[in-house]
Amino acid sequence: MWFIASNIWEKLEQLDKQLFIKINSDWANPFFDAIMPWLRNSNTWAPLYLFIGVFVVLNFKVKGLWWAVFFLATVALTDMTGTYIFKHNFLRMRPCSDPDFMIHVRLLLNQCAGGTSFTSNHAANHFGMAAFFAVSLRHVLKKWVWLGVFWAAAISYSQVYVGVHYPADVLSGALLGLAFGIATGSLFNKQFRFTIFDNQPAA
Repeated sequence: MWFIASNIWEKLEQLDKQLFIKINSDWANPFFDAIMPWLRNSNTWAPLYLFIGVFVVLNFKVKGLWWAVFFLATVALTDMTGTYIFKHNFLRMRPCSDPDFMIHVRLLLNQCAGGTSFTSNHAANHFGMAAFFAVSLRHVLKKWVWLGVFWAAAISYSQVYVGVHYPADVLSGALLGLAFGIATGSLFNKQFRFTIFDNQPAA
């Protein structure tokens, strides 16, 4: 039984590395080479985070403040879980730092990111934010909330493209983020649910 499980794991890891090479090298193009390092940089999105926070607080007042608290809690939960439960226990080397694999890596950053690879905190954090955003604001923004999921997917893909994560790292991070985002978004809705009328003055 152990041999079978070990053999399956080795095959999955091999497929993971093959898909990494496809994304990182075989499917590369100059346009993605230019935008992917920028896309996965957290500083790029700081103005967007600030705008969303201010927008929600100004439009929904006290509920908006609670929304900001839940939003930050979602990021903290995904980040700490990814770091202390997964990264510190699995200790998987990044593709760009693995001496047995780095020859296959096109690293598009100035240096290989520190820490370990499994899971991707970028994917966990951004999918957590996107899921929380979608669940908590779907009554107000309707189908537009799904833009957040596309945004998180693009950032996660960029982590593989630039050479710092394997596909399995970002997939597991995405699932972790979705779980926390849906949970915190549902809890927020239970306590403070937004409606389109929250920001309208009383008659």
